[in-house]
Amino acid sequence: MITRSLIVGTGSYLPERVVTNAELAARVDTSDEWIIERTGIRQRHMAAEGEWTSDLATKAAQKALDAAGIAGTDVDLIVLATATPDRTFPSTAATVQANLGCFGGPAFDVQAVCSGFVYALSVADNFVKAGQAKTALVIGAETFSRILDWEDRGTCVLFGDGAGAVVIQAAPGDGSATDSGILTTHLHADGRHRELLYVDGGPSSTQTTGLLRMHGREVFRHAVVNLASVVEEALEATGLQPADIDWLVPHQANRRIIEGTARKLGMALEKVVMTVDRHANTSAASIPLALAEAVSDGRVQKGQLVLLEAMGGGFTWGSALVRM
Repeated sequence: MITRSLIVGTGSYLPERVVTNAELAARVDTSDEWIIERTGIRQRHMAAEGEWTSDLATKAAQKALDAAGIAGTDVDLIVLATATPDRTFPSTAATVQANLGCFGGPAFDVQAVCSGFVYALSVADNFVKAGQAKTALVIGAETFSRILDWEDRGTCVLFGDGAGAVVIQAAPGDGSATDSGILTTHLHADGRHRELLYVDGGPSSTQTTGLLRMHGREVFRHAVVNLASVVEEALEATGLQPADIDWLVPHQANRRIIEGTARKLGMALEKVVMTVDRHANTSAASIPLALAEAVSDGRVQKGQLVLLEAMGGGFTWGSALVRM
């Protein structure tokens, strides 16, 4: 017998304010048609004044705890993925821990931008498998609206704010691909491409927060290659085939990238969870937001095989294969 990390609850939170493409078109040189054609995005949510990343994360985490039927005091690990923390320090995870009342266990942030949730899930999974945690909260939360250049139509239309969370618990397994829980995770990075997607500020360099900068075509090109390879890696590690996957839950950056990944897997779009049209790119929050939605509306069922995959600035990329 081995220990597996079983997902026992999911939760999400989106800020109340919805910003449509038409609203952005009144601010920058763009149009609803231009944004939809190139990205598939129709709207995004934006955090209110005074609404912090930790606020979004706490609400999503509480919903995940409620879905799991456990109290905050049962959590002995919090791993929070974000590129937009409340403060340079302490970690946003520490604030969430205080909000939920689950004191004493480790709580820390992971920064891998859009791949952050997959990174955080892998870290928490290894804590569980090592016997260092029994119940963990894994959260992706972002307020990307705070680091956007609202005069750059190439980036400001792409992103939104939100948070998603899962609760994972230790459970026995036999080590086969038929186990429930996280079957395999694979993480990668290549810092040689760090200047293709970045924020032009930071405590050490400019002593400012900075704004997001992106070379979109290059990012798109790398995403198609890297996501295909990390999906193949997950399948090879488990001896499974693309046909075995019930649902693909990808990072929600661009409809074209998502459709390209589905084609490479031979998956019908009906088996792809897509929220990019309503959420835009919420970075580390996008996968748990999409997963929580698909669980809530009944699409993702217990026992089904779900593939999570993402690529983000760094470059970072990764995948997780999970049987619910």
